[in-house]
Amino acid sequence: MPTGPDASPSPAPAGPAPRNAYLRLLRTPGARAFTAGNLLARLPIGMFSVSAVLMIAGSRGSYALAGAVTATGLVATAVVAPLTARLVDRYGQARIAVPATALAASGSLALALCVRLDAPTWTLFVAYAATATAPNTGGMSRARWSHLLRDDPAALHTANSFEQAADELCFMLGPVLAATLCGALFPEAGTVTAAVLMMTGILVFAAQRSTEPPVAPRTVRPRSPFRSPGMPALLAVFLATGAVFGTMEVVSIAHAGGAVLAFQATGSCVAGLLYGALRPARDLGGRLALCLAAMTALMCLPLLAVATTGSVLALALCLLAAGAATAPTMVTGMTLVQRLTPAAQLNEGMTLAVTALLGGVAAGSATGGWLVEHAGTAAGYAAPACAAGLAFAVSAVGTGRAGRAKAATG
Repeated sequence: MPTGPDASPSPAPAGPAPRNAYLRLLRTPGARAFTAGNLLARLPIGMFSVSAVLMIAGSRGSYALAGAVTATGLVATAVVAPLTARLVDRYGQARIAVPATALAASGSLALALCVRLDAPTWTLFVAYAATATAPNTGGMSRARWSHLLRDDPAALHTANSFEQAADELCFMLGPVLAATLCGALFPEAGTVTAAVLMMTGILVFAAQRSTEPPVAPRTVRPRSPFRSPGMPALLAVFLATGAVFGTMEVVSIAHAGGAVLAFQATGSCVAGLLYGALRPARDLGGRLALCLAAMTALMCLPLLAVATTGSVLALALCLLAAGAATAPTMVTGMTLVQRLTPAAQLNEGMTLAVTALLGGVAAGSATGGWLVEHAGTAAGYAAPACAAGLAFAVSAVGTGRAGRAKAATG
């Protein structure tokens, strides 16, 4: 079996191809190994912030401090993540991801140690900021699929749907695992476990060299993917979509507790898997606008449930329905990012999208908190629908032409 980063995957094993698109996907040589490692490394994404909040608030008695520390980490990630992704594109996944993850894991362990030893408050901010070097594991996995399935758009569509469903699964299981560990063992257990899982998963993922995208030789310094036609508008869409998630999360927690958000994640996970079985769109810009129009309509359901019934069960069912638009929107958006970004800069392009999404989540969280405090949760549920409508408007105006142009040329 080839082991170098430039090696091509070996042919698929002989035998009848399975009818299920996801089974065919996982029969791609090397796919199951790098997927297992990536999922192990990605699960902590849903654990770190919850673990940090529980650990810091429990030790220092301040949710404000816990929120400030996690917000600092988010800002640091927004600055550092695109730089890490650029290094991954330039030098390869294995060479950059392992040391970058080691530094991030060290920051998490340092945070746990500072909390345990009752270290000065400023050390919490410094330690958590160090976690910003963690590479975009989902982006690296999507980059591998793009390399392996570059001549099969239908299979790549299925792969992107699978990756989005995996994201939702991690956000469903991660917070539950974190809360269970912190409550059943000791306050730092969630953070320590997440750091170990992340490091172990990256080591397994990086060891699969046969599926790693080759590093393209560069004779001149490439321009940023941000300057690709259509990319600024697409990043604006991700920013507004992030605001949908941020406002929905804060308002829902304030209204009914965090457990109700699992319904939204479940709806998105199921929809993502079903969406992957559909034929990929040729006009990605048009498909993205359609998905965002559906998201705008469905995000009105939780508002109606709270305003008319006040029932937590009705809210949960509406969140389940609202989540059905999330995965198709994210899959289509990420596929459009892949199409607009040069192949040699794919990790950087997808990390820019994730950074925009996180920026929207942060802004949405702040907006949702303000609305809950000053106008109540019923009014707060109007914010996700408004943010989705903004994303739809930007998409309809700014990304359709670029998506059609790329489809015609690529």
